[in-house]
Amino acid sequence: MIPGFADHVAHVNGVEISYAIGGSGPPVMLLHGFPQTRALWAQIAPELAKTHTVICPDLRGYGASSKPQRVEAYSFREMGRDQLDLMTQLGFDQFDLVGHDRGGRTAHRMTLDAPDRITRLCVMDIVPTHALLDQLSHLIAKGYYHWFFLAQPEPVPEKMILSDPDFYFESCLLGWGASQLADFDPAQLAAYRAAWRNPDTVRGMCNDYRATLEIDFKLDESDLEHRITCPTLVLWGGDGAMDAAFDVPATWRARCDDVSAQAISGGHFFIDTAPEETLAALRAFLATQV
Repeated sequence: MIPGFADHVAHVNGVEISYAIGGSGPPVMLLHGFPQTRALWAQIAPELAKTHTVICPDLRGYGASSKPQRVEAYSFREMGRDQLDLMTQLGFDQFDLVGHDRGGRTAHRMTLDAPDRITRLCVMDIVPTHALLDQLSHLIAKGYYHWFFLAQPEPVPEKMILSDPDFYFESCLLGWGASQLADFDPAQLAAYRAAWRNPDTVRGMCNDYRATLEIDFKLDESDLEHRITCPTLVLWGGDGAMDAAFDVPATWRARCDDVSAQAISGGHFFIDTAPEETLAALRAFLATQV
C-alpha cells in the first residue's frame, strides 16, 4: 500500500490498529482523514522515510483497523488514544505528528491530551472543530453538509451511501475544491474504493461524525483555554472550502503559541493532488529546531 513500508497490526486501547512503518530516524506519525486510508501517504511517506521513521496508521473505523459498534468509541479522544498507545508500543515516547482532515482533528486532540509527547504538530486543511461548529455559517453548512448527513441516526446515511458508495465518496473527493478524479493516483484511489465499499467502514465513518456532534464539541469547549505550545504548522488548500470560509491561520493562532502557515495549491485533498508541494512544506517543518 505504501511502497517500501511494512504492514502490521497493533492491539491497543481495546482495538486493532493497522499501520505501515518505514525508514529510520526521528519518529513522525501521519494520520489520514475522511474518506481515505493510510494510502493517502503513499507518495509522501517514502520520501520522509529517508530521514525519519514514519508511521502511517488507519484510524479506527477506517481502512483495515477495527470498527467498533458504539458511537462513543469514535470520539477524537478515543481515536487519539489508539495512536498514542501505538507509539508507546513502538517505543516512541515523543514524536512529530501530522494529520489531514479527521486525522488533523485527532492530532489536535492528541496534542491537547498529551502535550508532553508531541514535539511538532502539523494540521492540514482544518480549523478547530469547536470553531467550525460554534461559528457555523451558511457557506460552511452548504459545503460541509456531510458533517450533518453522516451524523444522522443509523441506518439512514449508511443505507443511502451503500446504494452506490463510489458515487457518494467520489463526490466528496471532488466536491471540496479544485480536483478531478484524474488528479488522484490510481493505486491510491483503488485503496480508498476498496475501503469505503465495506459496510462496516461506512458505519464507522458515520459514527466518527456522530461522535463529533455528540461528544467532541463538548470536549473541545472544555479545553478552549488550553493552548498548544509545540511548534505548529498549518497547511490548507488555497483553492478549497476552508480558504473560502475562514482565515485558517488566524483560527489556529488563537489556540497555539507558535504557528507557521502555508497555503498549498489545490483544494481539500492537496496531499493527493500536490504531493511534491506538500512534501516540501513538511520537510522544511520537520527540519526546524525544537
